[in-house]
Amino acid sequence: MGDVNILGLTQAETIIHIALEHAASRNMAPLAVIVLDAGGHPLALARQDGASPFRFDIARAKAAGAIGMGVGSRTLATRASRNPTFFAALGSVLSGQLVPAAGGVLVRTADGLLLGAVGVSGDSSDLDEACALAGIAAVGLLADPGA
Repeated sequence: MGDVNILGLTQAETIIHIALEHAASRNMAPLAVIVLDAGGHPLALARQDGASPFRFDIARAKAAGAIGMGVGSRTLATRASRNPTFFAALGSVLSGQLVPAAGGVLVRTADGLLLGAVGVSGDSSDLDEACALAGIAAVGLLADPGA
């Protein structure tokens, strides 16, 4: 599958496929899923039929925020609840490219190297995150959703 220190297109497509299979097996609402490389650039994305048009933007902001802040979006949600003024300011500074809610999961190698992030939006944040976790596990990489 290529260089083990780079998240590739084949892996990104597999992550999305498995994430959507996971959602279907649980009768989840229609989702948008995106995989970003470590620099925040899109590798692959999908928006299921019936997912609202904004789901893609939310999924991307979950993933981009995780990469930009260096922690999974679950951690960002916790931090935002403790410091809402700062996170409101971040939303403005970052032009909406950070959503502090579970569903933005960092992708790492076994030794912790950041390869990218997966963002999922469409159902509850916890279920969105579960889809990202399933997809990342399917390609043998480590998921870092935050705590």
